[in-house]
Amino acid sequence: MRGLELSRAYFEEFGRPMLEEQFPEVQPYLAAGLCGSGSECFGYDDEISSDHDFEPGFCLFLPDEETVDRRTAFLLERAYAKLPKEFLGYSRSLMNPVGGARHGVIRTADFFRDKTGDEKGLLTLEGWLRVPEESLAEAVNGEIWFDNFGEVTQIRQSLSCYPDDIRLKKLAGHLLLMGQSGQYNYQRCIRHGEQGAAQLAVYEFVRSAMEVIFLLNRRYQPYYKWSFRALRELPVLSLEAELFEYLLTTDNDGDMSEEKYNVMEGIASDVIDELKDRELSEAVCSDLEKHAYSVNDGIQDHAVRNLHILAAV
Repeated sequence: MRGLELSRAYFEEFGRPMLEEQFPEVQPYLAAGLCGSGSECFGYDDEISSDHDFEPGFCLFLPDEETVDRRTAFLLERAYAKLPKEFLGYSRSLMNPVGGARHGVIRTADFFRDKTGDEKGLLTLEGWLRVPEESLAEAVNGEIWFDNFGEVTQIRQSLSCYPDDIRLKKLAGHLLLMGQSGQYNYQRCIRHGEQGAAQLAVYEFVRSAMEVIFLLNRRYQPYYKWSFRALRELPVLSLEAELFEYLLTTDNDGDMSEEKYNVMEGIASDVIDELKDRELSEAVCSDLEKHAYSVNDGIQDHAVRNLHILAAV
């Protein structure tokens, strides 16, 4: 059973009845679901995932102390702790995982402060540039089964994707890095006989190309070990995942280097076609660097536009 399914089933059998029977007066202020850290929150868990931090449990979100006071929160915590420790062959852990509790009673403000640095997810320009993308992905992943107060849903919606100008700034920076690493530096490293450096160029190309694809899809890229899984699920340019794996897992000897360069040029061409289809670039060429600066020119906010082109990567 997948983690989201296990969590939902556990909530419906034990969590919801506990809330209805013991805390009917608090229900208008609560939200429940499963989101945050862990492969199960993305739907990427499997048999291997169950070897750690995998258990029946759910998140119960509370608003501020003026709305739900400390004593009520304490009583909710006690009630949650008393829920069955075994469910469908899985046991609840008696210890919190690294990084703190992922289930149980959580103040909404604490959750979003941990993920974004702000209790309401209200990010400044600096905040959008500073917060790790995987943290933003964790803030909006998973499922919220009910949100009577509406606060959690509203914040998640406001964080669902980068603001347009931030997205374009990130897109411009990663397009520039794609061009530098794949269209320029890779072949130079090969000619210098620097096999290790050539593979680093491949890595930098793949890393930025993947980021470009997530940005074009208006999705956050999750933690790197799930990035290929997430990429394959995207509606646009998801087939590039197989080419990225080829680039990363083959060597650079002999004719292989020429083949890998051609693959990177093909990926660059696909990305440029997408940029043109979306009218994000006015450049008319195959040079990703020129497209990067054209995308940057399309940023509306002059402060964001005038930042260094790599300021958001």
